[in-house]
Amino acid sequence: MRDETARPSGSIDDEIAALRAIVEGTARSKGEAFFESLVRHLALTIGVNHAFVAEFADDVKRARTLANWGHGEILANLEFELAGTPCEDVVRGGLCHHPLGVHAKFPLDRDLADLGIESYLGVPLLDGAGKVLGHLAVYDERPMPPEPRKLFIFRIFAARAAVELERLKVEKRLVESERRYRELYEEAPNAYVSLGEDLRPISVNRRATQLLDRPAEELLRASILDRFADTPSGRARAERAFRECLAGEEISGLELEMRRRNGDALWITAWIRPMRGDRGRPEAVHSIWLDVTDRVLAEAESARLAEQNSYLRQEINAVHNFEEIVGRSAAIGSVLDKVRRVAPTDTTVLILGETGTGKELIARAIHSASRRADKPLIKVNCAALPAGLVESELFGHEKGAFTGAIARRAGRFEIADGGSIFLDEIGELPAEAQAKLLRILQEHEYDVVGGRTSKKVDVRVIAATNRDLVKAVGERSFREDLYYRISVFPIQLPPLRERTDDIPLLASFALENAAARVGRRFKGIAPETMRRLVAYPWPGNVRELENVVERAVILSAGPVLNVDPDTLRLPVAEESAETSSSLEQVERDHILAALRKAAWVIEGPRGAAAALGLHPNTLRSRLKKLGISRPAHETS
Repeated sequence: MRDETARPSGSIDDEIAALRAIVEGTARSKGEAFFESLVRHLALTIGVNHAFVAEFADDVKRARTLANWGHGEILANLEFELAGTPCEDVVRGGLCHHPLGVHAKFPLDRDLADLGIESYLGVPLLDGAGKVLGHLAVYDERPMPPEPRKLFIFRIFAARAAVELERLKVEKRLVESERRYRELYEEAPNAYVSLGEDLRPISVNRRATQLLDRPAEELLRASILDRFADTPSGRARAERAFRECLAGEEISGLELEMRRRNGDALWITAWIRPMRGDRGRPEAVHSIWLDVTDRVLAEAESARLAEQNSYLRQEINAVHNFEEIVGRSAAIGSVLDKVRRVAPTDTTVLILGETGTGKELIARAIHSASRRADKPLIKVNCAALPAGLVESELFGHEKGAFTGAIARRAGRFEIADGGSIFLDEIGELPAEAQAKLLRILQEHEYDVVGGRTSKKVDVRVIAATNRDLVKAVGERSFREDLYYRISVFPIQLPPLRERTDDIPLLASFALENAAARVGRRFKGIAPETMRRLVAYPWPGNVRELENVVERAVILSAGPVLNVDPDTLRLPVAEESAETSSSLEQVERDHILAALRKAAWVIEGPRGAAAALGLHPNTLRSRLKKLGISRPAHETS
């Protein structure tokens, strides 16, 4: 070991050269390499055997070396307690210099005594705010007298070491922050999707892969538009939104329809904003997706149930004078036997019969006795559907499907899902709707107007008509394949004239209902009136009987119901020239009488259709069939 008198003081040039060597030795290094280079050059320049740079360990009471130099080599890093060491004084404040006798001043620091350390020089490492990060120290077995230039060099590199240590801590915080951000990004409850100008994903988080049920690698390979549903609320709307965002617009709360891998609907609410490049031009978009599938489907189901309830309320509020099938005749007994047999099945039923024979009541009886009784029976009068909107009424439409379609609407088949649908006057169904109905019967699916995907449906079809469908098939106004599909189990309802035994019972039942509605009480029906009722041919069948009885309830003055003979224009019991006329002539005369009484007005409460108990379209159809038109002398 050399003594201090043997150590050369050195010239300024030597110190400048040493300073340059330290600068060059550490300029290209950072982190661990920087600190190792620093302590090696510092020890050589200062002329000591030991040098180290340290930072605080877990707390300010312990230190941990970042680089440790001793006797010409880099030593293993170590961790030590600051208490009782000269380092404790350093981290409290300024430069700490012990030219000699340092081991005697700090007897608790056994390492100083074991190594025979005589001198110590240390300086704290401060960040930009003056906070102590650690310290830089050199020590030696020889005395270390104060030398201003060497102290100056020491301070310079202490400052450089502090900058590097602060940089490492900032870098560590950035890494930690990035790790936390990545965890938040990956584990966020919402989907994060960034897209390039070609609308291919740049990055997606875990939630996005879960929503679409596809790995990130697969999502990054194709345009995000491939994941949207081919519907008005899907691909077209999404592409428009992304393009607007790439043009600089921000979009908030946009509802879009997507598809999962298995084809199930996925509804999202999206927030989209542009990502700008160095020149301020949008070069990508970042989007946040919130899964709202449950809400959208719940709203759709709620809307469907609301419409279903609306239809049911309409049905409940409608006037049904015969709430059960009344009759004891063999003819009606045969019909009810067929109802009992077919009701438990899902077989399609075609109910045939003249107007007013109670086809709807039979449909209700079939539904009520079926396994679908707890689901709705939706009634559709095919002849009354608005022209041009038949398909929309039956199958529903999407928003914007046509002019005036300002919102999505569920069709009758969607509302009837799980239950039954009664297609009255099916012979009036347009050809295109016939084709769609055939598809439902064959494949149990249909297309919504304006939609791009098919909808499955589970509905039992009960159809009814007063037309000769076989003749309609021959005339090519009704599809032959549809006819065979709906006529799997036909039920022919007998006209009232063929079940005269039931007329007294039906008349009494009608009297009871009509009297309750009007608020009057009757003891019964006059015998002469009952004979007239039984003798009359009833071209309007049960519905006409109901109307005649209700009119008589209003007009009768006494406690016994009497029907004005003029009301029944064609009493079959009396011999006349008219009794030999054909049934068609009887019907023709009866309709003409009603038309003349109504001044040839068909619709409305005082129209001929109401008087006959017929739907206006049905009456017009009968007029055309019978060749009835208003005579010129009766026109106004």
